[in-house]
Amino acid sequence: MSRRPKVLAVASGGGHWIQLCRLLPAWDGCAVIYVATDPAFRDEMRAIARSRGNPEPGYYVIPDANRWQKLKLLKQLALLIGIMLKVRPDTVITTGAAPGYFALRLGKLLGARTVWVDSIANAEEMSLSGRQAGPYASLWLTQWPEVAEPDGPHFAGSVL
Repeated sequence: MSRRPKVLAVASGGGHWIQLCRLLPAWDGCAVIYVATDPAFRDEMRAIARSRGNPEPGYYVIPDANRWQKLKLLKQLALLIGIMLKVRPDTVITTGAAPGYFALRLGKLLGARTVWVDSIANAEEMSLSGRQAGPYASLWLTQWPEVAEPDGPHFAGSVL
């Protein structure tokens, strides 16, 4: 019996989380572990998994932080290091922002495949975290054809 691939799906709240949830069908049949900045999303993910006939996903909550909140970012990074070492995902997928960037970088260090899907809100240029994450992503995507470039990010459609 083969092991189900472990997918670590990571996003900040708001639009990042909504866009990550739109990608749910992509990891049907996988062992999914979510990392988010809001504990309220846990019940939503359990209900969605049950409705799709999937096993209950793992779920971790980390603090929300941005580039102006250095101490919170350090705490976020420390928690993500612990989660990554515990989970050892095969694939890390994120729609951003800061927690996705950290998870993608850590996933790459651990040998995981990494996928960055930049937010649909970034219609004219990649987000700052997306630009920083791009070189470490196995698959680097934008949701706008105008933002795509030959060496990445690539356009493969939008999730909204």
